[in-house]
Amino acid sequence: MPKEHFDEYQPLLIKDKKRPKLPNKSLLLAACAACIGGTFQYGYNVSVINAPTVYVQTFINQTWRERYQTEISENILTLLWSTIVSVFTLGGFIGATVGGTLSVKLGRKGTLLTNNIFALAAALLLGLSYPTGFFELLIIGRLLTGINAGIGICVQPLYLGEIAPTAFRGVMGMGTSVFITGGILTGQVIGLKELLGGEEYWPILLSTTCIPAILQLLVLPWFPESPRYLLIDKGDEDGCKIALKQLHGTDGCNGELEDIEKERDNLASFNARKPWELFTDRTVRWQLLTIIVLNVAQQLNGINAIYFYADYVFKQSGIPDDKIPYVTVGTGACECITALTCGMLIESLGRKVLITGGYTLMSICCILFTLTLTFQDASPVVPYMSMACISGFILSFGLGPGGVTNILTTELFTQTARPAAYMISGSVNWLSFFFIGLVFPFIVIRLQHYCFLVFLAVCSSVAIYIILVVPETKNKTFLEIQSEFQSSNNRKACSVEGAGANLLSTST
Repeated sequence: MPKEHFDEYQPLLIKDKKRPKLPNKSLLLAACAACIGGTFQYGYNVSVINAPTVYVQTFINQTWRERYQTEISENILTLLWSTIVSVFTLGGFIGATVGGTLSVKLGRKGTLLTNNIFALAAALLLGLSYPTGFFELLIIGRLLTGINAGIGICVQPLYLGEIAPTAFRGVMGMGTSVFITGGILTGQVIGLKELLGGEEYWPILLSTTCIPAILQLLVLPWFPESPRYLLIDKGDEDGCKIALKQLHGTDGCNGELEDIEKERDNLASFNARKPWELFTDRTVRWQLLTIIVLNVAQQLNGINAIYFYADYVFKQSGIPDDKIPYVTVGTGACECITALTCGMLIESLGRKVLITGGYTLMSICCILFTLTLTFQDASPVVPYMSMACISGFILSFGLGPGGVTNILTTELFTQTARPAAYMISGSVNWLSFFFIGLVFPFIVIRLQHYCFLVFLAVCSSVAIYIILVVPETKNKTFLEIQSEFQSSNNRKACSVEGAGANLLSTST
């Protein structure tokens, strides 16, 4: 090319090499509006129930005495309290099983808005439990908060993944993790005695779950439905274009519209898939196995055990009992900061590096934590080493598995299969949550601190699986990711057929 022509086109060449612009302000606000009534509610309701434990048990005891003129037995009290806590996971499972179907019927945005009915009803029942003297309302209210969380954690990542441009899909997807950890931290802070953690305020504390619901009902209607849902599921091309312009701006909508049209043309003869259809489809078997493995591991990797042992380690370190809630808030803040850090790194390092690195670091922390707990009384320094292991484990979880898992569920499937995939992954996640809550106390009793060797096996196995099976999805369209998995399946099938042919030839 002549020099003068090269100089003429130099600005265009430089423009192509520029990094993508920052996400549109409207896109970020839409994500926040979806998250505040979605996964924020999940994190908030997981943590907020811890602060009023003693007060709720006192209320149950008092109510039982007034009704039956007798003291409640310790076993029945424990059963009722554990039911109030664990029924949340049952509601989450119910929500996950219906969330995908609702997202197809009502749309992603429509489902998120409708889901607030469960949160508002739950807040009403939880708030009325004390003045009416019915502790049963706590059980029903917690069930409804679980349903709300189950639908939210299923549909909100779906919405975020579909409204985000390809270049920022990872950053937007991290909103799920950031708002979960933000919800946990908010619940811990609101539950402090200086705020609503006093005995007289616990019904108000539990009913504050209505605040995120009200905020979402006020804000989310101002933002559009998922453009992919509008074009691919509903065939509304004009609505899709309007939504893209609002979310991405006039300059950024053309490329995304082209990608959505390609995916629509590729899926023209397909309808929304049912969960059981994915289990019989050999073309998505590795994607399906991957999300099942990752969602099981997210609950069985030991993060719940770390929080269980945290109070013990804090006491061993000499922290007074009345100061432990503030230290716990500090651990919640660490996890929230790590989720934000993961959001900043995910588009530069990629999904595979973060989630593999996270599980690898968690494996190392399991080994170190087992050693420090074994020699807890050997030196005054050892409890502080245990605290460092707790912080390291929480940070490693937030850096990779806590944030990337939901993003991969979005990216490994195309439009027609994605809602069903979220129903499966959500159901597996909630069942694993229930399983670890049921089995974990027995694991601790039998193995004590050696239980972390079990979690070591889980974390290291998942890290190896990701390295061998899961491709990097950064900056790839949904069709490109699907094509990469299909190519991998074809190579594996060819290698199996080749091995079979060689076996036949040697036997003849």
